[in-house]
Amino acid sequence: MSQPQPTDVMPWSREEFETRLRAKGELYHIHHPYHVAMHQGECTPEQIRAWVANRFYYQVSIPIKDAAIMANCHDQAVRRHWIQRIIDHDGREGTEGGIEAWLRLGEAVGIPREELLDHRHVLPGVRFAVDAYVNFARKATWQEAACSSLTEMFAPKIHQSRLDTWPDNYPWIESEGLQYFRNRLTEARRDVVHGIQITLEHFTTREQQERALNILQFKLDVLWCLLDSLSMAHELKRPPYHTITDQTIFHSRIV
Repeated sequence: MSQPQPTDVMPWSREEFETRLRAKGELYHIHHPYHVAMHQGECTPEQIRAWVANRFYYQVSIPIKDAAIMANCHDQAVRRHWIQRIIDHDGREGTEGGIEAWLRLGEAVGIPREELLDHRHVLPGVRFAVDAYVNFARKATWQEAACSSLTEMFAPKIHQSRLDTWPDNYPWIESEGLQYFRNRLTEARRDVVHGIQITLEHFTTREQQERALNILQFKLDVLWCLLDSLSMAHELKRPPYHTITDQTIFHSRIV
């Protein structure tokens, strides 16, 4: 008679679990061909502007995502810490936030701020991916939504690469417009410390740990999809409905 098999798989140690989370950086969108082209100075001004305009939809959704996490969180200490993320993006009296810094990036690349604010250039695929991320944060537990933010582990490298290469590769972009990237070098590193702590403390069984890795993969999918949409529309010149019309007829926000 065969012996009964254990139903539980031993969890990874905290060190092994964190190593596996950080290994997901191999799939970060810094490796997407669109971003590689930006890094190497191969993007046209139109492609840079398209990236800035579409990425702005993600930027303005970050504090909404973070507010959803806080709404689901009953831990006062976590909320006190997490609220700084909203302030970082929304700003407050006398302090410029990340959204304002991104608007200035838009102006630096030649996009009037009203065109960023009304999202007229946002592709449907970008909307769907970003909205899926916000909806996940609303419906998931706050610990799961916090885990999804761990793509910040890989963000400082991508911000530094822009600061290192854009001034030489795109001298037509006003340097003052790059302040957002400078700010995030320190903000992202601070956020990672808190996010990692929450994830390591909450996801303790192997099943939970594997779910955390899948959640992080979901967030990586969101960021990759943004660039896939941009590639189709602005590299391959195949935006939605391109076989039917040359007009931009994408839907706007639906409440």
